[in-house]
Amino acid sequence: MSSEREPVPHFIRNIIEDDLKSGKHQTIVTRFPPEPNGYLHVGHAKSICLNFGLALDFNGKCNLRFDDTNPEKESEEYARSIQDDVRWLGFQWDGEVRWASDYFDALYAYAVELIKAGKAYVCDLTPDEMREYRGTLTAPGKNSPYRERSVAENLDLFARMKNGEFPDGSKVLRARIDMASPNINLRDPAIYRIRRAHHIRTGDQWCIYPMYDYTHCISDALEGITHSLCTLEFEDHRPLYDWVLDNITIPCHPRQYEFSRLELQYTITSKRKLNQLVTEKRVSGWDDPRMPTIAGMRRRGYTPAGIREFARRIGISKSDNVIDMAVLEGCIREDMETSVPRVMAVVKPLKVVLTNFVAGETQSREAGFHPNHPEFGSREVPIAREIWIESDDFSETPPPGWQRLIPGGEVRLRYSYVIKCDEVIKDAAGNVVELRCSLDAETLGKNPQGRKVKGVIHWVSAEHALAAEIRLYDRLFTVARPDSDKERDFHEFLNPESLAVVQGWVETCVRDAAPETCYQFERLGYFCTDRREHRPGDKLVFNRTVTLKDTWAKESV
Repeated sequence: MSSEREPVPHFIRNIIEDDLKSGKHQTIVTRFPPEPNGYLHVGHAKSICLNFGLALDFNGKCNLRFDDTNPEKESEEYARSIQDDVRWLGFQWDGEVRWASDYFDALYAYAVELIKAGKAYVCDLTPDEMREYRGTLTAPGKNSPYRERSVAENLDLFARMKNGEFPDGSKVLRARIDMASPNINLRDPAIYRIRRAHHIRTGDQWCIYPMYDYTHCISDALEGITHSLCTLEFEDHRPLYDWVLDNITIPCHPRQYEFSRLELQYTITSKRKLNQLVTEKRVSGWDDPRMPTIAGMRRRGYTPAGIREFARRIGISKSDNVIDMAVLEGCIREDMETSVPRVMAVVKPLKVVLTNFVAGETQSREAGFHPNHPEFGSREVPIAREIWIESDDFSETPPPGWQRLIPGGEVRLRYSYVIKCDEVIKDAAGNVVELRCSLDAETLGKNPQGRKVKGVIHWVSAEHALAAEIRLYDRLFTVARPDSDKERDFHEFLNPESLAVVQGWVETCVRDAAPETCYQFERLGYFCTDRREHRPGDKLVFNRTVTLKDTWAKESV
């Protein structure tokens, strides 16, 4: 696949164009390097679209590489979900999936090379002592008392670390750079630590694991990455990235470029906090349709094309990338507006009895699935003596400008007759439970004579409609930036109305819809059959993807 629209220029694209024109690179190789310690979220979707999209646009390659250097938090489930997410978004990595663990032997050998060059040493300081020796942003650090160990002693100790002779956390291998550097990342950072944890790929083969900053740059170089793209929090780490590659014997030296991370309003993109929501059962799982995970967005009914357009529209820069949820929802609406069929459904049913319905005489009409796409086909919209309408489409005391049903008033049933409300039936508590209406038999497919009917409402036949569980999803949080208030827990801002489950009715034409089939429910919004619990022809479960218009617009102004 390629970008649906003309690419938006940005500084990284400009750099790549210049590098190719100058001959610095003949082709480009990018990579997407997630840690398999959770499900990917919308911020990762931005990075996926950037890395894979640039490779596609410039006829290059993009690798998928798992940063599996933190075995306690990683799992095969997370790795599988990440691969599924990348494919679902419409991308394919070059060759086989790569793993940092593929390079464990090489990483160890490069560490030995640094030790032999006097550029790495084994340190016995405790974590607290290391923090104390490290200094602050305004005060330089001080050298570890173990910094002047001989090469021979360091080689011996590092080999014994690898062989499991020392307890976890008792020693680390540190790069020997500059404890007085104004960049704290260069103050002799740890590059290996002892950690006995079962690894998802190497099992118990290793009890020492390399640190991310050390691993990442070498992995990039071994794969011949030309443009290593990451978010701005790694900008201060770039000197360490370069130092490692400058001080080992490796033929390729990639260049790291940083861009601003995505902050999407009305949600959070911290893996730790998302994991909290899952483990505390505030949501039903990583793929809960309210979650900003790619799996959650997929289950809700968001489309890959809509998400790719969102990533294109928000752009790439170094400035703050705070985006209103309405932008994402707008991209999804735009894609679904032209790509999904339209049917009728009722989510808040109110019974209507058509008192002058005559079996065999009162007719039904055929209706297309989309006004602009005749190739989508059509279906019959049957009518019966009893129908369901939306309870919100009737009012005894209507507000000004009301164009729906009132006592004594008329509306047109979509694709059918004009009806008039003759009688309102209430229960003992005074609630409206049924309407008695008459239909104008002369108005099927034509306007009534001598009067104008403005309102058109949707409906379904009670005799023919199918029962469906309809899940009305809304934003997970009530405020735009739920984790920005350091004095309050983000849980306080969870939206208690983010999910309402109702029993509704849908047209019979959706009976056999497969999981992940999207529809516009006319006048209600866009909905998608649930990929987990929907069973065609049996249990119909629809998730509301997005409303027809931005219902939060007034609050967002």
